[in-house]
Amino acid sequence: MEILRSLFDDWPSLLDRLTGGIDLDKTLRELGGLQRRRRIGDAQTLLRLALAYCLGGWSLRATAAWAQVQDLAHLSDVALLKRLRKAAPWFEFLLATKLAERVERLKELPGARRLRLVDATTSSVLGSQGTDYRIHVGFDLRTQQIDHLEITGPQGGETLARHGFCPGDLVVGDRGYAHRRGLWAVVEAKADFLVRINWLNLPLEDDQHQRIDLVQCLKRLREQEPGQVLVDQDVWTVADPKHGLGSIAARLIVVRRTAEVPKAERQRLQREAERKGYKADPRSLVAAEFVLLLTSVPRQEISAQQTLELYRLRWQIEMAFKRSKGHLRLDDLPCKDPELVKSCLCLKLLAGLLLEDLTADFLAFSPCGATGSEEAAESVEDPADLARGDDLLDSGVAPSLRALGQGLALTSSRPG
Repeated sequence: MEILRSLFDDWPSLLDRLTGGIDLDKTLRELGGLQRRRRIGDAQTLLRLALAYCLGGWSLRATAAWAQVQDLAHLSDVALLKRLRKAAPWFEFLLATKLAERVERLKELPGARRLRLVDATTSSVLGSQGTDYRIHVGFDLRTQQIDHLEITGPQGGETLARHGFCPGDLVVGDRGYAHRRGLWAVVEAKADFLVRINWLNLPLEDDQHQRIDLVQCLKRLREQEPGQVLVDQDVWTVADPKHGLGSIAARLIVVRRTAEVPKAERQRLQREAERKGYKADPRSLVAAEFVLLLTSVPRQEISAQQTLELYRLRWQIEMAFKRSKGHLRLDDLPCKDPELVKSCLCLKLLAGLLLEDLTADFLAFSPCGATGSEEAAESVEDPADLARGDDLLDSGVAPSLRALGQGLALTSSRPG
């Protein structure tokens, strides 16, 4: 299998990329994962076994049998389980170190604005019918790479306050991030936001400090042509003194959707209401006909039409999630034990970062595309260029899928 060849033939280069010269034995010992050297003699062997288990789709027993055949280690599945559970803090350390290296590199890139997409995805343990873990992700659009990760339980909500921002960043998020606490965190960091909002969760007021009734405003716009910017209005978020949140100056941008999309959205809302045993709110059915965006970027810097084009680029982070779930099985964890789950999540995410590094090398080497990160950065600096989603797909997303098969090849079928 490809994963086995990678973990043997390419192991020295993979190890260097994964660890960046860290003293593995020392850090594993300091974090309590290597108290005795019985059966697994060093940290490298433990990391290799952990990758085989988490990425190969094997059981603990199959992984232990493979290790014995390859003369890597001679241990039972129970012994392997105990080692992987105990090493969970070490795997978390390796993931955090890899992310820290990436963030430092991103700070050195030229350009006035860094475009960041934020979103979250879910993961479930073996046999679960619901969400067991939520993974919060920050994605740098310029480099097409993840720059922030946080793992929480299902109760960990989506908020911009979870992410760190630099002055000048432009953060793009969906409706789950349209809350005053998160937006205030962005403004406090001297960054800007572009989020989609709904009619209910984010109270707004006009320049006379009067509350805006969004539903009534939308009703007056129902006869307007779809696809056009109908509103580009200066607004303020309502202050929340109880939580120490001031009013935030922003722009409200409203576009009427084409006829087919609102119909499908209304049907979805009605089905969901029926499933939960209540009637769909008529105000939500009205709002389904429109796209409402809120941004703190000044009008002279980005037009209303360009904000729409920028927001459409959220599909890039959705594609990153699809790659992680499709090729690393991020949403399908092979275990239930909490510490073992933590180990698996950290290793899968670490492998995802490695794949992004390999993809960047693939693109830089390719003679028929961007010749390096600087050209890739130039291609997305101008918001007008960001509208060309096909170019980004060709230069940033599709090659990563090809590199996945040609580089590390982490996917494999389950052993028979």
